[in-house]
Amino acid sequence: MKEVDIVKAIMKYLKTVPGCFCWKEHGGMYGTAGIPDIIACINGHFYGFEVKTENGKPTKLQEATIRKILAAGGTALVVRSVDEVRTVISGFLH
Repeated sequence: MKEVDIVKAIMKYLKTVPGCFCWKEHGGMYGTAGIPDIIACINGHFYGFEVKTENGKPTKLQEATIRKILAAGGTALVVRSVDEVRTVISGFLH
């Protein structure tokens, strides 16, 4: 499965989650380098999901951004499937 397909599946799932506001971060010259692919706020908790294929690896900048989000009290990680996202957010659903 391609990364773009994983992102679409995750976004489709997140849009069904009550209390979730999310968007796909688009890279490019107007975006901020290293920001995770999907940003979500679920019941007041911040998430950054860096989407990768089974063999994909985050860049050093992406890893640094994930560490900064974690240090600020949010949740950020590399995900490879909808099931991983579902598992991560399950503790914050009411």
